[in-house]
Amino acid sequence: MTATTDDPPDGLSGDPDAVIRQLYSRYAKALHGYVAQFCPDRASADDIVQETFIRAWRHLPQLSVDGRPVRPWLFRVARNLLIDADRAARARPMTVPGQPAGEPGTDSGLEEILDRQLVSAALQHLSPAHQIVLVETFYRGGTMATVARELGIPHGTARSRLHYALDAMRKQLEERDAITAS
Repeated sequence: MTATTDDPPDGLSGDPDAVIRQLYSRYAKALHGYVAQFCPDRASADDIVQETFIRAWRHLPQLSVDGRPVRPWLFRVARNLLIDADRAARARPMTVPGQPAGEPGTDSGLEEILDRQLVSAALQHLSPAHQIVLVETFYRGGTMATVARELGIPHGTARSRLHYALDAMRKQLEERDAITAS
């Protein structure tokens, strides 16, 4: 003998908040297990499950009138949300984590390349003695004492050459800057 009741399947009658809590306690774990298979992280899976139950809460009157089981409806909504999230992720441009997005139409590496070319060209205008002291100090990270010892010159001479090399480089770069500014 079957009992006849006026209650809809899955116990969807009563206070909407209590019904959603009951549905959540009954289906959230299984729904989360399903959704987690397709999400990149736990937070995304949590968001999909939460949105699924929000939609269930919004559609509770239709669900209770329909008389159909709620579980398949919840899984279908979650599936649709997963598809929407995947489409949205594909539509967004990819960004590199940890690097701020540059201005549209600019290449941040181009400026660095141009700076290197300017410095290299200015370096070519120095005497070999000045070039070597500058390269050993700034590009190879040598101390003045190490550079002087490697070149076989007094410490004071190495410092003097570095001073005049930097001064000449500064003048070369200022001249190039003045040419490009006009």
